[in-house]
Amino acid sequence: MRIHATLAFAAAFGLALAQPAAAQSADMTFFITSAGPGDGANLGGLAGADMQCQDLAYAQGAGDRTWRAYLSTIAADGSAAVHARDRIGSGPWHNYGGVLIAENVAQLHSDAANLTKETILTEKGAPVNGRGDTPNMHDILTGSNMDGTAFTGEGYTNCDNWTTSGSTGGARVGHHDRQGGGDNPTSWNAAHTSRGCGQEDLQGTGGNGFFYCFALGG
Repeated sequence: MRIHATLAFAAAFGLALAQPAAAQSADMTFFITSAGPGDGANLGGLAGADMQCQDLAYAQGAGDRTWRAYLSTIAADGSAAVHARDRIGSGPWHNYGGVLIAENVAQLHSDAANLTKETILTEKGAPVNGRGDTPNMHDILTGSNMDGTAFTGEGYTNCDNWTTSGSTGGARVGHHDRQGGGDNPTSWNAAHTSRGCGQEDLQGTGGNGFFYCFALGG
Protein backbone atom coordinates (compact mmCIF):
# COMPACT_ATOMS: atom_id res chain seq x y z
CA MET A 1 0.00 0.00 0.00
CA ARG A 2 2.79 2.37 0.90
CA ILE A 3 4.54 1.60 -2.39
CA HIS A 4 1.38 2.32 -4.37
CA ALA A 5 0.80 5.54 -2.45
CA THR A 6 4.38 6.62 -3.05
CA LEU A 7 4.13 5.90 -6.75
CA ALA A 8 0.85 7.77 -7.00
CA PHE A 9 2.35 10.77 -5.23
CA ALA A 10 5.40 10.71 -7.50
CA ALA A 11 3.23 10.52 -10.59
CA ALA A 12 1.09 13.42 -9.42
CA PHE A 13 4.17 15.43 -8.51
CA GLY A 14 5.74 14.76 -11.90
CA LEU A 15 2.54 15.78 -13.66
CA ALA A 16 2.44 19.01 -11.71
CA LEU A 17 6.00 19.81 -12.73
CA ALA A 18 5.13 19.16 -16.36
CA GLN A 19 2.30 21.70 -16.40
CA PRO A 20 2.81 25.26 -17.76
CA ALA A 21 3.66 27.90 -15.19
CA ALA A 22 -0.01 28.84 -14.93
CA ALA A 23 0.08 29.52 -11.20
CA GLN A 24 2.40 32.44 -11.72
CA SER A 25 1.15 33.64 -15.10
CA ALA A 26 -2.61 33.03 -14.95
CA ASP A 27 -3.29 36.65 -13.98
CA MET A 28 -0.65 38.07 -16.34
CA THR A 29 -2.07 40.74 -18.63
CA PHE A 30 1.14 42.42 -19.75
CA PHE A 31 4.56 41.26 -20.86
CA ILE A 32 7.50 42.02 -23.10
CA THR A 33 8.17 39.35 -25.70
CA SER A 34 11.01 36.98 -24.89
CA ALA A 35 11.58 36.54 -28.63
CA GLY A 36 10.62 38.28 -31.83
CA PRO A 37 10.02 36.54 -35.15
CA GLY A 38 13.74 36.94 -35.85
CA ASP A 39 13.35 39.04 -38.99
CA GLY A 40 13.99 42.47 -37.55
CA ALA A 41 10.99 44.77 -37.65
CA ASN A 42 9.18 42.54 -40.13
CA LEU A 43 6.57 41.22 -37.72
CA GLY A 44 4.03 40.26 -40.34
CA GLY A 45 2.16 43.50 -39.74
CA LEU A 46 -0.07 44.04 -36.74
CA ALA A 47 -1.75 40.68 -37.27
CA GLY A 48 1.56 38.85 -37.15
CA ALA A 49 2.67 40.71 -34.03
CA ASP A 50 -0.65 39.98 -32.30
CA MET A 51 -0.24 36.29 -33.11
CA GLN A 52 3.26 36.33 -31.62
CA CYS A 53 1.80 37.76 -28.40
CA GLN A 54 -0.95 35.16 -28.41
CA ASP A 55 1.42 32.25 -29.02
CA LEU A 56 3.87 33.30 -26.31
CA ALA A 57 1.04 33.77 -23.81
CA TYR A 58 -0.48 30.41 -24.72
CA ALA A 59 2.79 28.64 -24.04
CA GLN A 60 2.66 30.00 -20.48
CA GLY A 61 -0.94 29.05 -19.79
CA ALA A 62 -2.32 32.55 -20.45
CA GLY A 63 -3.65 31.98 -23.95
CA ASP A 64 -7.31 32.17 -22.98
CA ARG A 65 -7.09 35.96 -23.12
CA THR A 66 -7.04 38.06 -26.29
CA TRP A 67 -3.59 39.62 -26.66
CA ARG A 68 -2.54 42.65 -28.68
CA ALA A 69 0.88 44.02 -29.55
CA TYR A 70 1.58 47.56 -28.41
CA LEU A 71 2.37 48.86 -31.91
CA SER A 72 1.23 51.81 -33.99
CA THR A 73 1.06 52.09 -37.78
CA ILE A 74 1.20 55.18 -39.98
CA ALA A 75 -1.36 56.09 -42.60
CA ALA A 76 -0.52 54.32 -45.87
CA ASP A 77 -2.17 52.99 -49.02
CA GLY A 78 -5.50 54.59 -48.13
CA SER A 79 -5.56 53.13 -44.61
CA ALA A 80 -5.70 55.39 -41.57
CA ALA A 81 -3.06 55.36 -38.88
CA VAL A 82 -3.51 52.94 -35.98
CA HIS A 83 -2.52 54.07 -32.50
CA ALA A 84 -1.03 51.58 -30.03
CA ARG A 85 -2.99 53.06 -27.13
CA ASP A 86 -6.25 52.20 -28.91
CA ARG A 87 -5.36 48.53 -29.41
CA ILE A 88 -4.78 47.28 -25.88
CA GLY A 89 -8.10 47.52 -24.05
CA SER A 90 -8.83 49.52 -20.93
CA GLY A 91 -6.74 47.83 -18.21
CA PRO A 92 -5.77 47.24 -15.51
CA TRP A 93 -2.61 45.35 -16.45
CA HIS A 94 -0.35 43.18 -14.31
CA ASN A 95 2.98 41.54 -15.08
CA TYR A 96 3.89 37.86 -14.73
CA GLY A 97 4.38 38.22 -11.00
CA GLY A 98 1.03 39.96 -10.48
CA VAL A 99 2.54 43.42 -10.01
CA LEU A 100 0.29 46.24 -11.20
CA ILE A 101 1.66 48.10 -14.22
CA ALA A 102 -1.17 50.56 -14.75
CA GLU A 103 -4.85 50.85 -13.92
CA ASN A 104 -5.89 52.27 -17.29
CA VAL A 105 -4.68 53.77 -20.56
CA ALA A 106 -4.29 57.26 -19.11
CA GLN A 107 -2.13 56.04 -16.23
CA LEU A 108 -0.09 53.85 -18.57
CA HIS A 109 0.93 56.95 -20.49
CA SER A 110 1.69 59.03 -17.42
CA ASP A 111 4.46 59.29 -14.84
CA ALA A 112 2.31 57.14 -12.53
CA ALA A 113 2.83 53.99 -14.64
CA ASN A 114 4.85 51.30 -12.87
CA LEU A 115 7.16 50.61 -15.79
CA THR A 116 10.77 49.81 -14.93
CA LYS A 117 13.35 47.22 -15.90
CA GLU A 118 12.30 45.26 -12.81
CA THR A 119 8.56 45.28 -13.58
CA ILE A 120 8.67 44.87 -17.36
CA LEU A 121 9.07 41.09 -17.49
CA THR A 122 8.73 38.57 -20.29
CA GLU A 123 5.86 36.10 -20.52
CA LYS A 124 8.20 33.70 -18.68
CA GLY A 125 8.70 36.11 -15.79
CA ALA A 126 12.27 36.98 -16.75
CA PRO A 127 13.85 40.45 -16.97
CA VAL A 128 15.26 41.69 -20.28
CA ASN A 129 18.79 42.99 -20.74
CA GLY A 130 19.11 46.74 -20.54
CA ARG A 131 21.79 49.40 -20.66
CA GLY A 132 24.94 48.04 -19.02
CA ASP A 133 24.07 44.41 -19.79
CA THR A 134 25.65 42.37 -22.58
CA PRO A 135 24.10 42.49 -25.05
CA ASN A 136 21.91 45.52 -24.47
CA MET A 137 18.37 44.82 -25.74
CA HIS A 138 16.44 47.76 -24.28
CA ASP A 139 15.11 49.13 -27.60
CA ILE A 140 11.50 47.94 -27.76
CA LEU A 141 9.51 48.35 -30.98
CA THR A 142 6.44 50.60 -30.64
CA GLY A 143 6.14 52.99 -33.60
CA SER A 144 4.61 55.40 -31.12
CA ASN A 145 4.81 58.79 -29.46
CA MET A 146 4.93 59.07 -25.69
CA ASP A 147 1.13 59.35 -25.56
CA GLY A 148 0.70 56.10 -27.49
CA THR A 149 -0.30 57.67 -30.81
CA ALA A 150 1.45 56.80 -34.06
CA PHE A 151 4.84 58.44 -34.53
CA THR A 152 5.30 60.31 -37.80
CA GLY A 153 8.13 62.31 -39.27
CA GLU A 154 9.80 63.28 -42.51
CA GLY A 155 11.10 60.14 -44.17
CA TYR A 156 9.78 57.93 -41.39
CA THR A 157 8.66 54.53 -42.72
CA ASN A 158 7.66 52.58 -39.59
CA CYS A 159 9.41 49.73 -41.40
CA ASP A 160 6.52 49.69 -43.87
CA ASN A 161 4.18 49.18 -40.94
CA TRP A 162 6.03 46.18 -39.56
CA THR A 163 6.37 44.31 -42.86
CA THR A 164 9.98 44.89 -43.89
CA SER A 165 13.42 44.12 -42.53
CA GLY A 166 15.54 46.13 -44.93
CA SER A 167 18.51 48.21 -43.84
CA THR A 168 16.77 51.45 -44.81
CA GLY A 169 14.01 53.19 -42.90
CA GLY A 170 13.44 52.78 -39.21
CA ALA A 171 10.97 52.25 -36.38
CA ARG A 172 10.28 54.21 -33.24
CA VAL A 173 11.42 52.37 -30.12
CA GLY A 174 11.19 52.84 -26.38
CA HIS A 175 13.64 51.97 -23.58
CA HIS A 176 12.17 49.38 -21.24
CA ASP A 177 14.87 50.16 -18.66
CA ARG A 178 14.18 53.92 -18.91
CA GLN A 179 17.86 54.67 -19.64
CA GLY A 180 20.02 55.70 -22.57
CA GLY A 181 20.25 58.30 -25.29
CA GLY A 182 17.85 59.57 -27.92
CA ASP A 183 15.11 62.19 -28.03
CA ASN A 184 13.39 60.88 -24.90
CA PRO A 185 15.94 58.53 -23.29
CA THR A 186 13.82 57.56 -20.28
CA SER A 187 10.65 56.87 -22.27
CA TRP A 188 9.43 53.27 -22.29
CA ASN A 189 7.68 53.75 -25.64
CA ALA A 190 9.26 56.67 -27.55
CA ALA A 191 13.00 57.04 -26.94
CA HIS A 192 14.30 57.32 -30.52
CA THR A 193 14.09 55.81 -34.02
CA SER A 194 16.04 52.69 -34.94
CA ARG A 195 18.85 52.70 -37.47
CA GLY A 196 17.25 50.50 -40.09
CA CYS A 197 14.67 47.73 -39.91
CA GLY A 198 16.79 44.57 -40.15
CA GLN A 199 17.67 42.33 -37.23
CA GLU A 200 21.31 43.43 -37.28
CA ASP A 201 20.21 47.07 -37.48
CA LEU A 202 18.02 46.69 -34.41
CA GLN A 203 20.75 44.87 -32.51
CA GLY A 204 23.27 47.51 -33.53
CA THR A 205 21.30 50.25 -31.78
CA GLY A 206 20.53 48.25 -28.64
CA GLY A 207 17.51 46.14 -29.51
CA ASN A 208 16.49 42.63 -30.54
CA GLY A 209 13.08 42.99 -32.16
CA PHE A 210 11.09 42.69 -28.93
CA PHE A 211 7.75 44.44 -28.31
CA TYR A 212 5.13 44.82 -25.59
CA CYS A 213 1.97 42.70 -25.34
CA PHE A 214 -1.25 43.61 -23.48
CA ALA A 215 -4.35 41.54 -22.83
CA LEU A 216 -7.73 43.02 -23.65
CA GLY A 217 -9.98 43.36 -20.65
CA GLY A 218 -7.02 43.65 -18.26
